[in-house]
Amino acid sequence: MLFEMRTYQLPPSHLKDYLAIYAEKGKSIQCDVLGHLAGCYTTEVGDLNQVIFIWGFCSFEDRLRRRAALAALPAWQAYVAEVAPLFIRQESRLLIPAPFSVG
Repeated sequence: MLFEMRTYQLPPSHLKDYLAIYAEKGKSIQCDVLGHLAGCYTTEVGDLNQVIFIWGFCSFEDRLRRRAALAALPAWQAYVAEVAPLFIRQESRLLIPAPFSVG
């Protein structure tokens, strides 16, 4: 199992807008292709105005295949064109669970 943690930094004035657009337009497209959304979070302490997604994949190859399929969808491309200007920065980390980790 492999998890990807994607963090998006937004200006304070755009956080609620982004979450609304994602809920309306992005979530269903992304979940249909990527599959396992382990969670979507916003930050309250530390670096603020961040949205963090955690996605689960069977393997690195599974992640590559699913991400490529998502990127090829015209509906996803239109969604990205709409929300990308809202981001200050984006970060992606791949997490491998420790042997004793659950989930």
